[in-house]
Amino acid sequence: MDFTKLNHDVVFKRTNGKIIWQPRIISWYYDRKHAGSNRLPEKYKDMSLKEIYIDLGCSNRVYDYNACFTKIEDKRVKRTRIQHEKHLYEEICETPVGTINQIVQTNSSNYGTYPQKWWLETAEDVEVMIWLEEHSHIEFSQEKFDEVEAIWGDLGAPQIFFDYVSIQKLYIQLMGVTNTIYALSDFPEVIEKYFDVLHRKQMESIPVYAASPVLIINYGDNVHNGTLSPRLFKKYVMKCYQERSDEFHKYGRFVNAHWDGDTKYILKYAQETRMDGIEAITPKPQGDVTLEEMKEGLGDMILMDGIPAVLFDKTFPVEQLIETTHRVIELFAPNLVLGISDEMSSTGDIERVRIVGKIVDEYNKQFD
Repeated sequence: MDFTKLNHDVVFKRTNGKIIWQPRIISWYYDRKHAGSNRLPEKYKDMSLKEIYIDLGCSNRVYDYNACFTKIEDKRVKRTRIQHEKHLYEEICETPVGTINQIVQTNSSNYGTYPQKWWLETAEDVEVMIWLEEHSHIEFSQEKFDEVEAIWGDLGAPQIFFDYVSIQKLYIQLMGVTNTIYALSDFPEVIEKYFDVLHRKQMESIPVYAASPVLIINYGDNVHNGTLSPRLFKKYVMKCYQERSDEFHKYGRFVNAHWDGDTKYILKYAQETRMDGIEAITPKPQGDVTLEEMKEGLGDMILMDGIPAVLFDKTFPVEQLIETTHRVIELFAPNLVLGISDEMSSTGDIERVRIVGKIVDEYNKQFD
């Protein structure tokens, strides 16, 4: 099957009813590879990730195309990395207006990292980041695009993560949640100046993304209403989403955002964002919303994912997975890129992916 075509047909609403099964199993695969291929099931231990997707007969959500876009900084910027211990390193960024650094903890069980010290702590640090944003731009590489396409072929449509929006950029990449909340109280003018510059530079980059063959744009914001309240969402995120989406739509792009935590208190704003869909909304028993609440919030927007990741672990009976799959299809099809909210964990049962695939294949037969 040409999953790339089906992927595009689903998000642009031209399938005549069909949906696509597009589970993300990257964490399951790479966490196990990190700890040694003996942690992979015997059948899969010598397979590449692509070969596993082919064996499972499903599509991959191919975010490898992120590598096609590079942020080019001013030539005066100097970045260095110092390895302090086996699982501890420091990154230093020197600019004409100041120096900032972060200290990062790694671990032995997976590829994950955690900042022990964030890039930004003071108003002066934020001013350095403002300068960095002002003196950078995005470039696209067709050569890199062709390399990724040669690997994944028709297993899924090209898609990318657009840069984090305003406050999520600080939460996740630069400052951490606690520091960001204090900063909004201690020096809000500098923070809001940074948000304005960041948004302007992001808007300026949209024509670069639009000149590429990538038609699916994801705001990879990892939104969670435990840290992003309705007040903060409406103040710092909504307008950015609306303006981004309006601009991308001028170029015929499908836009969606990654909301992968609890979303109960902001889901009611989804349709106001002028996006086409939401990725990774996590229903109960893992998240804080029901499937029915998700449907009410999204209306006719595209749902990307929908099946709680925990249902792929043997902690939950397979019958619950099957029942949930049928219910998600019943509520959201054909506006559905069925997947795992958010990703299957390293302890998940990969054969459950095949079970869902058979349900989707059976559903799609009626439209052949």
